[in-house]
Amino acid sequence: MANAHRIDVHTHMIPDFYRQAAIDAGAVPAQGRYPNWSPELALKMMEANDIATLITSVAYPGFLFGSLDEAARLARRCNEFAVEIGEKWPGRFGGFASLPIQDPFDLDRGREEIAYALDTLKMDGVMLFASYGEKFLGDAVFDPLMEELNRRSAVVFIHPTYHPSSKKIDLPFPGFLVEYLFDTTRAAVNMLYADTLGRYPNIKFILAHAGGTLPYISWRVAVSPTIDRRLPQWSIEEVYAKLRLFWYDTALSPTASTMGSLQEVAAPDRILFATDWPMAGETGTVESVRNLAALDIGQERHAAINRGNALKLFPKYAR
Repeated sequence: MANAHRIDVHTHMIPDFYRQAAIDAGAVPAQGRYPNWSPELALKMMEANDIATLITSVAYPGFLFGSLDEAARLARRCNEFAVEIGEKWPGRFGGFASLPIQDPFDLDRGREEIAYALDTLKMDGVMLFASYGEKFLGDAVFDPLMEELNRRSAVVFIHPTYHPSSKKIDLPFPGFLVEYLFDTTRAAVNMLYADTLGRYPNIKFILAHAGGTLPYISWRVAVSPTIDRRLPQWSIEEVYAKLRLFWYDTALSPTASTMGSLQEVAAPDRILFATDWPMAGETGTVESVRNLAALDIGQERHAAINRGNALKLFPKYAR
């Protein structure tokens, strides 16, 4: 596709071997079933939506099932598979590495996989869930992992999951409608006030789904130190400057109601095109691309979101 230009940083792969392992373990994705996926289906979706490159990752439930040994083997196989399809279709598929982390107090296997994925496989970065067990990113328990990622100047894609507290909420609709957004928001605010971004400045953190609800509540977050002195005593301007250190994707967040808020918070060069395919479904993906393209933000801003900003993180896809 000679004229394809979009780079999608939030798209999920579901290899047959992963799907079967999850089903055998009784693990299900957020929407209750696995959508159809194959590299060939992905290429058709890309052709239909002017997408040059997909940066794939494995969505919830990730590797939060089975024994840790089984999770490590499955994560390794997924990472090697992501590289294989990238080699078969050069420039069309990249990948965020999957890490076999189940317990936030046991990160050794995750650190081992970081080394293999980034040093040997040369993957584009790492995917982390916003929370593991009861702990959100930003908690000190994750510092050994952050030190490793910071040392490698890694790109880290943060994707929501179901926190145990979310699973207890008695609501009749699927949790991914709102709980995913809150999971990301909680992690981002925890990272903000733990100064994770300041302490690990070499990591490029991408927040899924436009940062959850973070853009909408950003002023409340920024003014909170003036209300509660237990928080770091940063000014409103300092908090907003720290929020601009995150990168944000547009997955399932393509309209003026969300993007208008996001553009008040995110740095213009840190907003990235994303679809959340195939989890978003065919209709959701097409509508997402159409709505984003219809935003009245100017050709230069569209070009940056669609491709230019991602090339700052992944320059190898410029060719």
